[in-house]
Amino acid sequence: MPAERFTRRLNEQIGHELAAHNQYLSCAVHYDALTMPQMAAFFYGQALEERAHALMMVQYLLDTDVPVLIPGVEAPVPSFDGVVAPVELALDQERRVADQIDELLRIAREESDFASEQFMQWFIKEQVEEVATMSDLLAVVRRNTGDVENIEEYVAREQGGDESDSGAPRAAGG
Repeated sequence: MPAERFTRRLNEQIGHELAAHNQYLSCAVHYDALTMPQMAAFFYGQALEERAHALMMVQYLLDTDVPVLIPGVEAPVPSFDGVVAPVELALDQERRVADQIDELLRIAREESDFASEQFMQWFIKEQVEEVATMSDLLAVVRRNTGDVENIEEYVAREQGGDESDSGAPRAAGG
């Protein structure tokens, strides 16, 4: 059975992941409205990824016979000015989630909750990748604010692949 302190924070993290899902939907809609289909598709995909992360956490709690408590989530930022602001917000969000994931791992270690520590390892790797992706995207967007076609081309070239990770935890409902 996972440590109670860990499961309490993991239930909270489910809410953070669902809030990230909603925020990425808002970003996607913004780019869709700007007729930037590559950026819109990228952020729609990011939204689905965050939802999947929440469902992986739900499944872990179900697998370990811990009650799942889906928390309410904060409303997303609903609108943006220009093409840079959503990516800046996304990078800040990914850094915040990385800190939350690090804290979950720290709690698992402090509680000698080895199964939960092992479960969190995949998320640590995932957050490194997410922060790097958003950091690179922000650099490209800032450099190309006057030429959205360059941004679209970059996203199509660099972010188009759907690489599924066979080492990812199982998601609830999947």
